[in-house]
Amino acid sequence: MKMKPGGRSSTLIARRTYRSGKKQIKQTSGLFERAMSGMVRGLAIFDKEHRLVVCNNLYREIFDLPDELTKPGATFTDIIAHHVSIERGIDAKGDRALEQRWINEHLIALSEGKPFQETRYLKSGRIILLSSQPLPDGGWVDIQEDITTERQAEKKIEWLARHDALTELYNRVHFRDELQGALASGRTLAVLWIDIDDFKGINDAFGQPVGDALLKSVARRLSKVVRKSDVLARLAGDEFALIRFDPATREEVERLAQRLLSAIAAEQRLLGRKLHVTGSLSIALAPEHGANADEILKNADLALHRAKISGRGGYEIYDPQGDYACGRAKRLDIDMKVALKKKQFELHYQPIVDVAARAVSSFEALIRWRHPERGLIPPADFIPFAEESGWIVEIGKWALGRACKDAAAWPAGIKVSVNLSSVQFEKGDLYGAVAEALAGSGLAPGRLELEITESVLLRDHPKTHDLLHRFRSLGVKILLDDFGTAYGSLSYLRSFPFDKLKIDRSFVRDCCGVHGRDCSAIVQSIAELAKRLRMTTIAEGVETAEQLAMVTKAGCEEVQGFYFSKPVPVGETVATISRCRETLFSALQASA
Repeated sequence: MKMKPGGRSSTLIARRTYRSGKKQIKQTSGLFERAMSGMVRGLAIFDKEHRLVVCNNLYREIFDLPDELTKPGATFTDIIAHHVSIERGIDAKGDRALEQRWINEHLIALSEGKPFQETRYLKSGRIILLSSQPLPDGGWVDIQEDITTERQAEKKIEWLARHDALTELYNRVHFRDELQGALASGRTLAVLWIDIDDFKGINDAFGQPVGDALLKSVARRLSKVVRKSDVLARLAGDEFALIRFDPATREEVERLAQRLLSAIAAEQRLLGRKLHVTGSLSIALAPEHGANADEILKNADLALHRAKISGRGGYEIYDPQGDYACGRAKRLDIDMKVALKKKQFELHYQPIVDVAARAVSSFEALIRWRHPERGLIPPADFIPFAEESGWIVEIGKWALGRACKDAAAWPAGIKVSVNLSSVQFEKGDLYGAVAEALAGSGLAPGRLELEITESVLLRDHPKTHDLLHRFRSLGVKILLDDFGTAYGSLSYLRSFPFDKLKIDRSFVRDCCGVHGRDCSAIVQSIAELAKRLRMTTIAEGVETAEQLAMVTKAGCEEVQGFYFSKPVPVGETVATISRCRETLFSALQASA
């Protein structure tokens, strides 16, 4: 029998096409289902009639939906009613007002073609971010994202910003904010500053775990003494502070001080050890002893020093008529003597970068004092007294020796820069100290740079110039620091041939501000003058890429500042060398 065109053959093709199409649809449907189930967010699609088209398992889990409410055709209203009944723990009818509010807020936004977003806090503890996106046909897509972990992390960060992680008390930031706020509002208050006696000795003798356990124990004990309205904080190290608002009398504050000290002094059992600890305490009252936070804390600090000098376990109320200046000077004098004997001073190093060589050329040695009670003290807090009292001669001699020994271990091309005080030129044997430091370390003289300020040259003493020339004859480099800030700056360049000029950071800081054009011109003029005099210029205080670009364009060969690195302990200098090279390379690439 003869087949008609388009007969059986066409039927077979049609069937095969149908089966193939059906198979493809099934495969596509399977892929879609797997994609839906593999999503890390809950997803549901609703049509314009507010009925469910499809949802994934995570959507079902988040809202704890029964099977009938996850099938196509389930209404959005029924899903919300079920969710409300679960969350509110009420009967199946649910809270109609709450249901209607959720439904209305959701649908009104979508009907206007706007996305809808809401954060829901479930009774299970989960936090869900609901996002709805309208579809062109009138339906919408719901996406539920579990943001519990992120929100908990945010809360932890917020908590840490105001609390001490070890003791869980408030920290210095929160304490100071509370103090400033109370003083600004005119409230009367008392600040009680508490310090554990010989905490460093306990830490050294028994180890940091015992020291940490002691701090936590003291925090718990102090917390039991104070009121809920008080602000109790750990300021730093073993220092605690308390704000008592609106005390009725001074006697009330003194009784509180005695209770706090008694709480600390009670026997401590820590990690299997039995310790007997005492604390010292000071009291400053507002407004009697100060109208602002700085004044109150300064006076509390002065009183605390006197309390510790007077003996352990006692307290001192700040006395406006007291001779604290004399007492503090005496304390500092004793502390500095101990610091030298017990090697509490240390050097941190800030890199100076050679722009053309794209490498660290030297490190400036900057002294720090690791005080057993006050922590790491910056030079501005003790160098003026050291110069006034004469201790700077011995401290400076130690710094020269330490810096040369540290530098001897660095790569051969890297120098070390050490600051000298005018007092060192006038007292002691400065030349001998430099020669001894070089000989004791084996450092090549050309790798030592001595920084002097204009205050050294202001005296115009023949001994000063003689010393500078003797250092040059050794092969040591001489730097003039903070150039451009004094009236006689240019005359100093005639009096002595410096190797390098450090342009004062104030010009670098202002080069990108209101007076940017003037400061840039000054920096460029100094750089050009230095080149003619065969001196290298160093720009201090470079903190941004913009400042780096400006001083480089102005002709400064070397740069120094936080843009590259803060001062670091000697153990971090090698890593800093690599990091500075990468920072400079990136900056030059970006500006190219």
